[in-house]
Amino acid sequence: MSEDHTASRRAAIGIVLIFLVSSTVGCLSDSQDHKGIELIVHYENTNGTIVDSYIDGDHVSTTNVFLDFDFSKTISDAKLVEFGISFSDQRPTISVDPNINSIISIEFFHHGIHSIDAYVIDEQNEQENLSIIIRIEQKIEWLESNTYNPKSMTINPFPNNGGISPSSIIINSTIENPVLVENVGGGREVEITWSLLDEQEDACQGRQAIVYEGEQVTWKTIHFNTFEVHELRISYDDGQDFINVNQSILIEYSPVESPPNG
Repeated sequence: MSEDHTASRRAAIGIVLIFLVSSTVGCLSDSQDHKGIELIVHYENTNGTIVDSYIDGDHVSTTNVFLDFDFSKTISDAKLVEFGISFSDQRPTISVDPNINSIISIEFFHHGIHSIDAYVIDEQNEQENLSIIIRIEQKIEWLESNTYNPKSMTINPFPNNGGISPSSIIINSTIENPVLVENVGGGREVEITWSLLDEQEDACQGRQAIVYEGEQVTWKTIHFNTFEVHELRISYDDGQDFINVNQSILIEYSPVESPPNG
């Protein structure tokens, strides 16, 4: 074998060895320098319903929705300094110290589709985020007793956060014509009309009914125009008996929320 060929072979082997050593050093260096975070957030629910209660036309209570987000299983190579949740609207960020608390509870005051970001930050200012979609609906519970003149109900389907509009308005309205005196007759039937009006005072839907003494009639309907404020009215057309009104209105959204992660 010639000296030139031997020298060329040695040079090629040297280049390969240098490449292998360089590659190995690089891998070891990356492994030592990298500080990883695995953000794990547990939550049982990503939807809920706000309930507003009215008696004789007066608002008496609101039950908001509370959802909890648990960061306690989050894994990090470096010390964690902050757990938090930020919102896509103007609501301020909520954050906690991981050394003190690992659960963040959020109260939802308005119906709508809410986009939130759960995040964690370590002492090296490394951050990981997780996007979560929340669906909050609204139910209106409405009771009136012993009335000749039922009050109008306003239905506002606009989401406060300016996001996706509801998919529908579901109406369940019951009119009762109770007996005047228990076990004794003397009353008569009542004629009523339901009307669902839009902002132009046009009737989108309606129904007429006769409610006989001691009986009740229910109107169930669904309305898909969720881009206007509506008014639900019950007119007392004919009769002399007091009536009771029991209504439940649901502002409903399509189920687009993130699945629970319990």
